[in-house]
Amino acid sequence: RVGSAYWADVRTRLDWVEPTNPSGFRVEPHEIEAGRVYKDDLVKVEAFRVNHCDLKAYGYRFTTADRTVVVSGDTAVFDGYREAYADCDVLVHEVYSAKGLARREKDWQEYHGSAHTSTEQLAEMANEVQPGLLVLYHQILTGVTEEELLEEVTSLYPGKVVYGHDLDVY
Repeated sequence: RVGSAYWADVRTRLDWVEPTNPSGFRVEPHEIEAGRVYKDDLVKVEAFRVNHCDLKAYGYRFTTADRTVVVSGDTAVFDGYREAYADCDVLVHEVYSAKGLARREKDWQEYHGSAHTSTEQLAEMANEVQPGLLVLYHQILTGVTEEELLEEVTSLYPGKVVYGHDLDVY
């Protein structure tokens, strides 16, 4: 059953100018724990706990025959990142601008510092784990441009780094 907060949107999509699959909005959630969460002949997916304040949050490691891709999820630096990110070909990692956040109010600085990863912290981690490609995502700009955020990372990490956008392919 759809919650009443979304019912008007669902009715619009089913009955009006945006017709869609009548079951397309339904979700079958599956609770997970750290460890292997999926495996077939093509891919193995492992979840690992990350640090997003006091919320239970995960990152994911996708391993195929020819590469390993790690997606950080929403996270501040966490104790197990070295193992979770080790030997990855692509690291897709969230990031906030350290310079931009420094101009924000103290409560914003405290929150982002406890739930997200700064450009400086990400560069330090990337220098340790040396991913083949570092893709910045869930970028929290806090008043800087995309180019400035990218420069914050690349000034401290010499590896290949790109600023990710929706639908990019690498």
